[in-house]
Amino acid sequence: MAIQLSKGQRIDLTKTNPGLVKGLIGLGWDTNKYQGGSDFDLDASAFLVDANNRCQNDLDFVFYNNLEHPSKSVIHTGDNRTGEGDGDDEQLIVDFSQIPAHVDKIGITVTIHDGETRHQNFGQVSNAFVRLADEATGEELLRFDLGEDFSIETSVVVCELYRHGSEWKFNAIGSGFSGGLASLCRNYGLDV
Repeated sequence: MAIQLSKGQRIDLTKTNPGLVKGLIGLGWDTNKYQGGSDFDLDASAFLVDANNRCQNDLDFVFYNNLEHPSKSVIHTGDNRTGEGDGDDEQLIVDFSQIPAHVDKIGITVTIHDGETRHQNFGQVSNAFVRLADEATGEELLRFDLGEDFSIETSVVVCELYRHGSEWKFNAIGSGFSGGLASLCRNYGLDV
C-alpha cells in the first residue's frame, strides 16, 4: 500500500526500497469547468539541478520540447494536451542508476501552458496529485495530493527528489509560482 504524504513531508526512496532502480512519477489533475474560451493544457517538467539549485545547462531541463535527459536518467513519456480521463495525465521515468554525479536534486513541476494569456491558474485545478511507483513492478510506493491551496499561481513545484549520501529521498513541496514556465526556469538558473 502506498504511503500518503502531506506537504513538507520527506521520505526515503532508495533506502527503504532497495530494489528501486527506476521510478515512474505520475502526475494528474482535473480542471474545473468554466467558460474561458480555451482548453487547459498542463505540462509536467523536471529540472535536474546541482548543489546550488541551478541547472548547469538547458539539457538539464526535461519537458515537452526536450523529452529525455542526455544521461537517460529522466524521460518524459509525452505531452498530454487535454488532461482528460482518470489516472496519470503525464509521466516521467527516473532511472536513479543513471543520474549524473553533478545532479543533487530533481525538481518536478507542473505549469499551465499560456496560463497568464488564457487567464487560467491553479485555483481552477482540482484533484492534483503526484505518485511514485516502482517502474519494474508497477507498485505504487507513495502519493502526495496537492490539495486546493492555490489561487493565482500558474506553475507549481510539486515535489523534489534529492540525493542524501548515496541514497535518494522524496520531498512533498506543493509550492506555487506566478509567471508560468518562465519563472520556474529563472528559479532554476536558466535563461528564458
